[in-house]
Amino acid sequence: MNPNSIKQNPTLPNFRNAGVMLRTLVIVNLLCFLAAIMKSSSWSGMMLEWMDISTQSQPLLLASMLLLALLDDWLHGFPYFTAAALIFALEMVLGFALHWLGAFLSYGSLVRSWFFSLLTVSFLLWYFNLRSRALSPALAEARLQALQARIRPHFLFNSINAVLSLIRSDPARAEVALEDLADMFRVLMADNRKLTTLEKEIELCREYLDLEKLRLGERLQVDWHIAKMPRDAMVPPLVLQPLIENAVYHGIEPSASKGVIRIHVYRRRNDIHAVLRNPYSRDAASHRHGNKMALENIRERLSLHFDAAASLKAEQIGNLFQVHITMPYIQEADHRA
Repeated sequence: MNPNSIKQNPTLPNFRNAGVMLRTLVIVNLLCFLAAIMKSSSWSGMMLEWMDISTQSQPLLLASMLLLALLDDWLHGFPYFTAAALIFALEMVLGFALHWLGAFLSYGSLVRSWFFSLLTVSFLLWYFNLRSRALSPALAEARLQALQARIRPHFLFNSINAVLSLIRSDPARAEVALEDLADMFRVLMADNRKLTTLEKEIELCREYLDLEKLRLGERLQVDWHIAKMPRDAMVPPLVLQPLIENAVYHGIEPSASKGVIRIHVYRRRNDIHAVLRNPYSRDAASHRHGNKMALENIRERLSLHFDAAASLKAEQIGNLFQVHITMPYIQEADHRA
């Protein structure tokens, strides 16, 4: 095992992420609650003290969250410890400004307000770094590899059989199919912890569907709606391909008639939406299970990369099964910067 695959440098959280903001609000108010417990000797006094401390702390908390969101790109341009020092300095300046304006007086003195602010910032940075370490490398990679191991065997077997059937009758098409298969496995074997462009993910899905069409023929119909798709959007690799594989496996294979997989990818304001629909019959699919593994894996990886800013919703609508993914729109140029 390569130790570099597990060793991680500390990283700043994305201060514009809704999940980071929500966790910050909860943690700060819990710290205020602990402070109230230590300052009070009775339940009623503790509740009043907590309300007082929490109310007086909100101006600094909200101002800090707003300023850090505005400066997120700038702060991420520095090494971690330099950025952390800048955040400490910003908190001291904000604390002084709000103390001078009379909006932050619950701790009696500027020194005490500074102490509480720096203690809170230190705890938050430690928490978010710890959370990133817990979610990122070994655990997420192991889950992804488990998903890939489930994908590879039956797909490889089916694809090789389909190519073998073409070698004599249509060698040129067989060669293209082998190239697509090689591209598929190059992506599957790559380090999939890094984001890729939406254009590359769609290209991978097309290659996969071309391979499946060799086997299923006219039974597999695909309806693409990607004219409004931002091709430079950054997405987790293998975020759509496993869903399309599920659509083929559970929606097309069990039926002897034609089936249509509809893929709609578009941008709405600052979000990317991917909607996949496939035929679904409880009777036809009752002998096949396992699509929940792919859904949960993708949901976990969306959370890993985007926290609460991304979501995955799966539901049955009549005789269709629909998966709707929402991700924040991050451009390739911004991600590289």
